[in-house]
Amino acid sequence: MNPDASPGPPGSHAMTAGERAEYERLRRHAAVRHRWVRRAGSSVFLVLTLLLAPLAVVAAWVQETVSDTDRYVETVAPLASEPPVQQVVIDRLTDRVVRNVDVAAVTDALSSSLREAGAPARTVAAAESLEGPLRSAVRAAVDRTVTRVVTGDTFPQVWEEANRRAHAAVVNVITGDGEGAVHARDGAVELDLGPVVDQVRERLVEAGFGEAAAIPDSDRTVTLFRTEELDTAQDTMRLLDVLGAWLPVLTVVFAVLAVWTAPAHRVMLVVTACGVAVMMAVLLVALAVARRVYLDSVPPRVLPGDAAAAIYDTFVRFLRDSTLTLLVVAVITALVGYLHGPGRPARAVRSGADRGTAAAGRAVYRAGLHTGSTGRRLADHRARASGVVVAAGVLTLVLWNHPTAGAVALVLGITVAVLLVLAVLAAAAGPAGRTEDRPAG
Repeated sequence: MNPDASPGPPGSHAMTAGERAEYERLRRHAAVRHRWVRRAGSSVFLVLTLLLAPLAVVAAWVQETVSDTDRYVETVAPLASEPPVQQVVIDRLTDRVVRNVDVAAVTDALSSSLREAGAPARTVAAAESLEGPLRSAVRAAVDRTVTRVVTGDTFPQVWEEANRRAHAAVVNVITGDGEGAVHARDGAVELDLGPVVDQVRERLVEAGFGEAAAIPDSDRTVTLFRTEELDTAQDTMRLLDVLGAWLPVLTVVFAVLAVWTAPAHRVMLVVTACGVAVMMAVLLVALAVARRVYLDSVPPRVLPGDAAAAIYDTFVRFLRDSTLTLLVVAVITALVGYLHGPGRPARAVRSGADRGTAAAGRAVYRAGLHTGSTGRRLADHRARASGVVVAAGVLTLVLWNHPTAGAVALVLGITVAVLLVLAVLAAAAGPAGRTEDRPAG
């Protein structure tokens, strides 16, 4: 009998020392290869997650804005109250009304009547010189009327209703198909002010400007911006619209797979969260650069700079808010993942929190407000209770309709406060419920 042979189960072959060494070598080799495959797969999923994250945010914003009428109206409604945009509308409408008032014909008719009546030459000349002041007076009167309409309470209502009825205009801009309040034509995105023109025309006629009835139905559009790359942008937006419902889901799936396939789940969670935070920061920078490019592409004669800036900021504000929210969520996730790790700062934070809650619990107990069996159950099931609280916080954010960065901070603060309260209640259970010497859940 070989003294170096390893005993085995009855009926099995006993391995020799050489066979066991070879077995251990093969097992280590398989384990190394297995870890390498998992690490490679996790890296691929991580790269896909980071590449798709910005596209997913933009695609979700495009799809939501296009498909949800209320969301679209909520997006464009503030434009009616933006002073720069109001001033553009006032100036455009006033110019079009004044162009239809033939002041020269009025002064010519007056001077002809005076001349035929034998009025002195000086009086006739004075009548002929009234064209300039009369034109200024007409413009001032029209401007006051148009200003009252545009800055009044009616204009935002008309604006909102027009955009609600013409919600398909957003689709027109993205796809280049059809007509609506906002449409794309010859490389330009234009806004149709038809309903506003109709209302102003009625108000001017009621105010005694009968010539306003001659305001034509044509030339009632305002060019929002013009770009030679509109066709390319439309093709990209069509693709994003098609993938809008799937890109966010696919991105989340890739992120989960990256963490799940990694040999070190917690480390990959921190890496993935940090990567997503960086990509959201890149997207915010891209939005700022796009804003500068947009403002530089709009000639002042087409649209003043302040009005163009108001239009851009209004249209992308929900996209910017969503990006900032995801940035905050990613940073919080990375921080929580790090604090659960073996690092010295993380251990110090956890130890400090345990000592603080334990001291607070002992103080509550000494004050006579011990929690008894309830506190002991909390101490015995600390990990489960903490998981329920964290899950409730995550569910709150999921069910929150368009959470902002402030909403995320609020939910985080409440979650942390509840966890601290539970820890204090567990420590206030009395001697049998103290968990200072127990491992943290």
